[in-house]
This record gives sequence, C-alpha cells and structure tokens, in this order.
Amino acid sequence: MSGTEGLEIAVILPCFNEAAAIADVVRDFKRALPGATVYVYDNNSNDDTAAVAVAAGAVVRHEPMRGKGNVVRRAFSDVEADVYVMADGDGTYDAKCAGELVALLCDRQLDMVVGARHDDSTAAFRRGHRFGNLMFNKAIAWLFGDRFRDVLSGYRVFSRRFVKSFPALSAGFEIEPELTVHAIQLRMPVAEMPTMYSVRAEGTESKLRTYRDGLRILFTIGRFIQRVRPLLFYGVIAILLGLLSVSLAYPVVIEYFETGLVPRFPTAILATGIMLLAALSLAIALILNATSRGQLEMKRLKYLEYPLSSRRN
Repeated sequence: MSGTEGLEIAVILPCFNEAAAIADVVRDFKRALPGATVYVYDNNSNDDTAAVAVAAGAVVRHEPMRGKGNVVRRAFSDVEADVYVMADGDGTYDAKCAGELVALLCDRQLDMVVGARHDDSTAAFRRGHRFGNLMFNKAIAWLFGDRFRDVLSGYRVFSRRFVKSFPALSAGFEIEPELTVHAIQLRMPVAEMPTMYSVRAEGTESKLRTYRDGLRILFTIGRFIQRVRPLLFYGVIAILLGLLSVSLAYPVVIEYFETGLVPRFPTAILATGIMLLAALSLAIALILNATSRGQLEMKRLKYLEYPLSSRRN
C-alpha cells in the first residue's frame, strides 16, 4: 500500500450482539491491514461478542450507552492513530478492500473515503432500506451538496484531523449523515469507492428498524438544516406564516375597502399576530445565519489545527 508505510492504522468495529460474526470480521481486517490494531467496541451486548473478539485478536473496549453514535464518539475520543477505518461487526462490509480504501486516503491526502455499497442480490438490502437510502441520498445532495452516492454507508476511512475535529453529536444510526454533513460543510477533500455489500452472517440480526431509524435519520437531517442552514429553515417558516397571514387578512381588507368596516375583528388580530411571527422568524433566520457562519469558521480553524496524521504534514 503506497503512502501508508509507518502509519498507525486503527480499525474500529462498533458491535452489539455480533458473536456469530465478529471473529471472522476481525480476522479479515487483520489480513487486509497487517499491523493495524482492530478495536471492537462492545455496545453493552448480552452475548459473547467481547470474548469472541478477544479470542480473534481484537482489542475490546466497552461503551455502555446504547447507540452507534455513542460508540463512535467514544472511539474517536479514545483511539490515537494516523488513519481510522470504521466498519460494522456483522460481516456485511468487504474487509478485503480496506487496503485500497486506506491507500486512496493516503495517496490523495484525503480526509474521508466512503465505501459506497453495492450488492449482487436483493437480500443484502431490504426493499424499504434501499428506498430509504435513495431518498436520504437525494435529500442530503439537495440540501448540502451532491458529493456522495451513499451517505448512509458505515464503511469509511478517516484522517486523524477528521476524527479529532468531529463533534459526534448523534447517539444512534444518525451518525452516518452527521459524518457526511461534517465533511461537506467544511469542504474537506473526500472520495468514494464502490465496495461489495453482503448478506449478514448467519446467526446475526439487523439492529436497524426501518421506520424507527428512518424517522430518526429524517429528524436528524431536519436538525442539520436548522443548525447548518438556518436561513433556509427559518426562512421557509417565515414564508409559510406570511402566506397564512395574507390569506386570513385578504377578505378582511377587501371588506374594509368596500364597507369601511372591520366586522371580523378577531380574524384581523389573528392575521396581524401571524405576520408578526413571520417577521420574528425572518429575524431569527438572519441572526442565526450570521452566527452559523461564525461557528463554521471556528470549526474550520479547529479542523486545521490537526495534521492529516501524527507523522505527516
């Protein structure tokens, strides 16, 4: 792997009840990345995930707060390395291409490489998950920028400066959109590489719940819009409130010009109040937009404090 000599590589595998698959996953990553340290973060499993991972040669650490986002936050805080590889412990991601992902990151001096999933069967992706993934990809592309084909992929490689500047605010499976938006927002050098996505290992069970996790990711995208693009978020609210106010006030105004009277006084008060709320929303949008730009500048400066790795400039 050109460009990776002398670098410390950490493989991070968040796991919850993956005893049936984790041994093969650990061994596959060890073969693909000789010399890398494989960390299995046991997310309060109630099976033998931790013991099996230790027997396979992994460094096992524990995160008692349930949720993939909590695991990623803990791992990014605790693990010191030059390059970070993140995947799931269920055997769905192709460990054999990890070396290519790392080499791409290092050779092109990138901050994140995403393993864009593709599969040869319909069994790997359930129909609802495939449709949801497409919708979220379109939403992220439209709202934040079209730089990724698979924003929900859990197979990623990161530079040190990405990991150490990433705030990791999400608690669960919303962590992947947060990783994606962080890279887009700071205009980091990134890339995607197609990787095979396989059916889960026999004896394992998906932790994803189509509707529950889909709603959580949808709400997360809404929070991202509020935080990252407040002018859009509150501006749309202001426009909707303004239109509602005008629709309520229009017949009252017409009647006033025709008769000189305002018989529907409560409607006039309601329309005035809604218009005031619209003006307030617009003011909030302008203030938060200025604040957001200042926060973005601070995040960019914080990001630039870290080198690509601890051993390279």
